[in-house]
Amino acid sequence: MAEPDLFSQIPTPHDRIRDLRIQLDRHNRLYYSQAEPEISDAEYDRLFRELESLEAKHPEFHDPNSPTLRVGGAPIDGFQQIRHAVPMLSIDDVFELSAEGVEKAKATCPEQELIDFYRRLQKNLKRDDVPVTIEPKIDGVAVSLLYRDGKLAYAATRGDGQTGDDVTHNVRTIRSIPLKLPAPHPSLLEVRGEIFMPNEAFAALNNERDEAGLPTFANPRNAAAGTLKQLDPKIVAKRPLAFLAHGLGAYEGPPLETEHQFHDLLETLGIPQNQPILNANHLGEVLDAVARINRERHALDYGTDGAVIKVLDRAEREQLGFTSRAPRWAAAYKFLPEQKETTLNNIIIQVGRTGVLTPVAELTPVLISGSTVSRATLHNQDEIDRKDIRLGATVLVEKAGEIIPAIVKVIRHAEGAVPYSLYDSVHGKCPSCGGPISQEEGFVAWRCTNFQCPAQAVTHIKHFASRKALDLEGLGEIVAEALVRHGHCQTPLDLFRLDEETLADLNLGTEESPRRFGEKNAAKVLAALEAAKSKPLHRWLYAMGIRQLGESAAKELSRLHRTLGEIPDSPILAELLRDTRPTAKKQNEFLAKYSITGDVGPAVAETIVTFFKSEAGQHALARFRELGIDPVSDNYLPITAEADGSALPLAGKTFVITGTLSIDRDAMKELIESKGGKVSGSVSAKTSYVLAGEGGGSKRDKAEKLGVPILDEATLASMIES
Repeated sequence: MAEPDLFSQIPTPHDRIRDLRIQLDRHNRLYYSQAEPEISDAEYDRLFRELESLEAKHPEFHDPNSPTLRVGGAPIDGFQQIRHAVPMLSIDDVFELSAEGVEKAKATCPEQELIDFYRRLQKNLKRDDVPVTIEPKIDGVAVSLLYRDGKLAYAATRGDGQTGDDVTHNVRTIRSIPLKLPAPHPSLLEVRGEIFMPNEAFAALNNERDEAGLPTFANPRNAAAGTLKQLDPKIVAKRPLAFLAHGLGAYEGPPLETEHQFHDLLETLGIPQNQPILNANHLGEVLDAVARINRERHALDYGTDGAVIKVLDRAEREQLGFTSRAPRWAAAYKFLPEQKETTLNNIIIQVGRTGVLTPVAELTPVLISGSTVSRATLHNQDEIDRKDIRLGATVLVEKAGEIIPAIVKVIRHAEGAVPYSLYDSVHGKCPSCGGPISQEEGFVAWRCTNFQCPAQAVTHIKHFASRKALDLEGLGEIVAEALVRHGHCQTPLDLFRLDEETLADLNLGTEESPRRFGEKNAAKVLAALEAAKSKPLHRWLYAMGIRQLGESAAKELSRLHRTLGEIPDSPILAELLRDTRPTAKKQNEFLAKYSITGDVGPAVAETIVTFFKSEAGQHALARFRELGIDPVSDNYLPITAEADGSALPLAGKTFVITGTLSIDRDAMKELIESKGGKVSGSVSAKTSYVLAGEGGGSKRDKAEKLGVPILDEATLASMIES
């Protein structure tokens, strides 16, 4: 008997890719649908990275339903339209009536509209007991998922009921939605449901936006809808969306005679479904079930604003039929939002991790929607002015989207109360560090501008260490938080005082469950810090996190100045600021003189000069001198009549990069910018060239449509050399 060929037992790349996809699909289903994970997050990440690496090496095995694409693909140019296989109708609302509503409608009780709906069912089906199901009404975005032969073919929004937006790219990033169904499965299955943002995730996202000075979402539905409308799936992948199924559209498979059989099918296929599903056989049970959902819905991890009642039997649904816009066999009973009066006792100011000052109302505690509310965010001064909020006022409070405590309106002011000013309340200084605060033009948020503000320490250190800044390997958010928590660092420059013993003994865990950083990791961080001292000027400028100073502006400043020490007293910036209201001609002459792009203008110049003149800026410069660090430009170009920016080979050209290149995309961007070019994220008629690697996708297609020249790396190299 011949010995087996050992090499034949090694799986081919195609086999290994297929096996990894099957494994990851299974583990996603166990984790997201069944809450029964079998492997650790680290093991899952190891399998995921292996698949990612193999797919990069073997693009010929591309599969749009691969688990790796859940992190988001390339941005799309716009949403295509999809015509629904079966019209996606809305459900008629019936409302819980307020006391005023009961009186106005001459009703007998708040549930009158629900009672009327059930009585119509009784009348049309000609019997008293009509079995129905009752489930929470999810306050999300209605979508349709269509599976053909067990694979997700597309996902679409409701739209006008006949046609919706194709949001497949974004829906693929939602890990609770299976991209492939286990066998046996129907040959065609269209599942209707809601995409939503879980309560805790919504609160965390709003906190992040508040701290960043961005407008917050009014409720989870707005957050979910805004996210789903993003053209960049990578942004969607970072937002915590989820999905629950509640209805059936087009279907080819074994008969489904009742709503229960449909939900059994969802469970078998691992598609997450709405819960709980309550049953009722007569009107009294319907009212009891609706009341139970109203009591218990606050414990659910998603926003609810009502209960949905559906006839159980599908044959009876056919008998009842539809109106022009909605089924006659279902209704959505909308609950009144619970509101309570209370007193606003004080307004405290919190300093977020990005320096934003957020006013928070301290209230006399009141029970709303199942929990005690004693605080409510006021967001910013504009919100306070709009609602005329003053200390001591009696206010009406509710939970926005049933989650976030919010002041709806002022009912009456306390005698002698005056309008509230955030700036005056903190005497123009940051309550955390006493540093100056400012309000940028066009923004409503007040910010602390102190580079050394302890409230911002973790954020500053994390940014300082990021890949596009100083790329300090091993120094992520957890390490930054531990360094600040244990008092080792208050500013990014404090990192350079750390020694190996301090770093190695750093506790990343808690006192009860300590986790030591270790010598090996400490050595890695110290080596990265040493290497950072010789990083070019533009990286240091970006790492300092100065407001309005992004990557492109940092590179422009680096091109105009040889060292960091030259910038505080820069004659170029002084000249830019000298004429506070230059004519368009003067502005253009100045920009042409120094070959400055639009990335550095008067606003950026003022920010830079103000920062370095401030106490925080002066302290930072003193620390640089103490540490012996004076970063040097790697793209400095002396401004002379003979040698200005226009002499660079790519000057005046705008590039868009797409596809996989021979070097990292950031490195290619740096190369193009160092040769005078500019890199944009999207293709337009103003784009000079598209640099396309393997798998260019939609950007290449758009370039061809617009007639924008498409280059490969060899052609770009020739342009630079020539």
